[in-house]
Amino acid sequence: MPSQRGSIALFDARAKLLAHFKGRENQPSAWDDLWKENEFIPWDKGIPNPALVDVLNDRTDLIGDPTNGEKRKKALVPGCGKGYDCLLLASHGYDAYGLEGSSHAIGEAEKWKADHEKDYEVKDATLGKGQVKFVYGDFFDDDWLKKIFGLENQDQSGFDLVYDYTVGCFPTLSTRCFDADDLQFLSALPPETRPTWAMRMSNLLNKTGRLVCIEFPTYKEPSTGGPPWGLPPEVYEAHLMRPGEEVMNDAEGYVSKEYLEQVRQRPNEKGLIRIAHWQPARTHEIGKGTDWVAVWKHRE
Repeated sequence: MPSQRGSIALFDARAKLLAHFKGRENQPSAWDDLWKENEFIPWDKGIPNPALVDVLNDRTDLIGDPTNGEKRKKALVPGCGKGYDCLLLASHGYDAYGLEGSSHAIGEAEKWKADHEKDYEVKDATLGKGQVKFVYGDFFDDDWLKKIFGLENQDQSGFDLVYDYTVGCFPTLSTRCFDADDLQFLSALPPETRPTWAMRMSNLLNKTGRLVCIEFPTYKEPSTGGPPWGLPPEVYEAHLMRPGEEVMNDAEGYVSKEYLEQVRQRPNEKGLIRIAHWQPARTHEIGKGTDWVAVWKHRE
């Protein structure tokens, strides 16, 4: 949880953001304007989440190596912001793709890459760095996939690793997807979009791929609204095990215990399996003690 000083700063930043979006909630340009000005982007951390660093360094038993023989694996970061996570993934050997719904965020990511790519130390000198490519598009649309896989390879499209915990936004879906201290992709999306989010994640992940989620904010009660919307681990579990289906909640807005038990016993045909779930030793300050890391895969 944030400190008192951090909470005050968080409140002030949220108030400024609300003022910026007032009367422009349905205008995608409102989000893009913040990136264009590049003076007030309080969600930006300047570094990858340390929890992701530790996953890449220490949990290859879960996510595998960054190559399949001689072929580099493809990693996707939806809502990549300035692309810190993409550069990190590339330094480990992945071909990393950052997706953004703001053209000016793409511009900032390209600038950061040009100025700081050398700051990301190559993990394996023999393997070397993978490529980094930033793509403009709507997460829920397929046009941007053609820029990565090409028209001739659409039947082979799919990512080996998808990372959900980002500092970007998709204004075509939710123009007010911000948090003043941190922003995770799912936490920025209205709850009614979660079934579609889960189905999209399932479809974007290839047969042997891994979805890595840093779950935040798990401490926030659903009744407090958003963004960011409260995301206890049960939300991920219910949606990712039954992508595309509406989730049954209790009176307080939490996933119904009875429904969750049904989900665990009978996932649907597109449902993913959670193969690991733990609280990270390191994460961003706001999530210390409450963040969780989960790794998901397709059923065999």
